[in-house]
Amino acid sequence: MFLTMKGRCTVKLWGGCFEKTTDALVEDFHSSISFDQRLYKQDILGSVAHARMLGSVGVISEEEANLLITGLMKLLEDIQAGNVEFEIGAEDIHMNVEKLLTERIGTVGKKLHTGRSRNDQVALDLRLYLRSEIDQTKNLVEKLLQTLLNISEEHLETWMPGYTHLQKAQPITFAHHMMAYVQMFLRDLDRLKDTRKRLNVSPLGSGAMAGTTFPLDRMQAALELGFDGVTLNSLDGVSDRDFALEFLATASILMMHLSRMCEELVLWSSGEFQFISMDDGYSTGSSIMPQKKNPDVAELVRGKTGRVYGDLVGLLTVMKGLPLAYNKDMQEDKEPVFDAVDTIKKCLLVVEPMLRTMVVHRETMARGARGGFTNATDLADYMAKKGVPFREAHELVGQIVLHCSKKGIGLEELGLSYYKELSPIFEDDLFGAIGIEHCVRARKITGGPSPETVAEAIRLSRDELERLI
Repeated sequence: MFLTMKGRCTVKLWGGCFEKTTDALVEDFHSSISFDQRLYKQDILGSVAHARMLGSVGVISEEEANLLITGLMKLLEDIQAGNVEFEIGAEDIHMNVEKLLTERIGTVGKKLHTGRSRNDQVALDLRLYLRSEIDQTKNLVEKLLQTLLNISEEHLETWMPGYTHLQKAQPITFAHHMMAYVQMFLRDLDRLKDTRKRLNVSPLGSGAMAGTTFPLDRMQAALELGFDGVTLNSLDGVSDRDFALEFLATASILMMHLSRMCEELVLWSSGEFQFISMDDGYSTGSSIMPQKKNPDVAELVRGKTGRVYGDLVGLLTVMKGLPLAYNKDMQEDKEPVFDAVDTIKKCLLVVEPMLRTMVVHRETMARGARGGFTNATDLADYMAKKGVPFREAHELVGQIVLHCSKKGIGLEELGLSYYKELSPIFEDDLFGAIGIEHCVRARKITGGPSPETVAEAIRLSRDELERLI
């Protein structure tokens, strides 16, 4: 939600020791209200908790506290209704809220800032904001995971080639492939949960950097705002942003996983693969080539990953050389956080239905699994199980692959007589052992691609998902 803004404010709430007004260029350069206005709800709710606490400990009267709370809640209502204009000259959301409140309720509004600073205020607001956004992001990741688990259940016996170095390697199932991303996104969900836990302590009461002489009940305000506790060092409370950096790092890893998956969707939907078709609703065309159906959504998610990386590196760079405690550089903390939040939510919102609506071409995948000597390892394993040292088996299979490559045939197309000429260990059970389906079904080891193993992995992953939400 972005609100309209008025111009300069001639009277600064902090201007008592200044003889000149701020230069117009500096005022515009200095102001953050153009972007931090999105923290209005967090700022007001934090102020409500602060006012209630001031009244309960006797710093202000209960009547004054109630007047502040009533005025703040009415201001919140008006902002949400779009009936409030912010002032660039009031610099930021904190000063705008205080100024608007004072205009409405009079002198008592000037008591709201007792015992606090904008330094602990902004740290509080950003923690409240990120806590809410992490909860929303977790919900979106959960939905994505449910979709991936459902797709996996549908494709337990959809055979496909697995790849290393983008070369066909061994046969697996589409379910097994999708479940790899399930594990990645489960860890992302766990990281989001961990990040939320660590940020959920209140810095309110840290003041500018050395606390306050007022007898504040920091825990009362913290509990009202849903925090688990309070920061134990006032310098740390106002000057660190590791909670924001941790979110950006977690968001970057999550975006990396989204990007890798989208890269495969782009490849699989190409004419060279034809493993999947993207729904028309999640594809675009060409302005000049009428035949084109482009996976632009997946490509754009891949591209936006770099944007979130930039948000992380940008804030790391801002913070890397700052002495304690607060410095104005830290005003640069919010825009990268806001950008990363907006980007990752948009990507998650579009990727889930894009996956849910794609069409999987089972036969094309199966044909791909049968080509490229994906059963070569199984041939070597067959020999090893007959007592041939694996390295010798590996070398012999390499020679067989070379022979088949020159003839343009697969390992299963060679006659048994050819194999028997190479070694007496080859018997009638050979072709069953190197059949593509058997190659997959026989890999029943935990983490392997056999349908029953993947089905168990799906069950365990659903349990883990329940634990994390």
